[in-house]
Amino acid sequence: QVQLVESGGGLVQAGGSLRLSCAASGRTFNNNAMGWFRQAPGKEREFVAAITWSGGSTYYSDSLKGRFTISRDIAKNTVYLQMNSLKPEDTALYYCAAGMMPVTTPSPYRYWGQGTQVTVSS
Repeated sequence: QVQLVESGGGLVQAGGSLRLSCAASGRTFNNNAMGWFRQAPGKEREFVAAITWSGGSTYYSDSLKGRFTISRDIAKNTVYLQMNSLKPEDTALYYCAAGMMPVTTPSPYRYWGQGTQVTVSS
């Protein structure tokens, strides 16, 4: 009932920036939070950031504070992830997720997008 579509990924040099978008459609009223996760080959899916639809409270991975910013546009049912000062270790498949609460673990999130690849070259 809920579809999430990420976009905005690509190849960027270290120190550069990218802005990811996640467009949501369907029964989004059942989901109170949106999260961004990333997964590199051979690694666990890692929490990046989350935001609540109501109030816009934001949550970040400690290691990414100051570089990544999450935001949302309620009218457009869209969540964004602004990524600045990118590093090669940021290279991963980035996923958008929808769930009831802005938790930092992936399993509680009910819906997931297909992912968008971010590759940072040195």
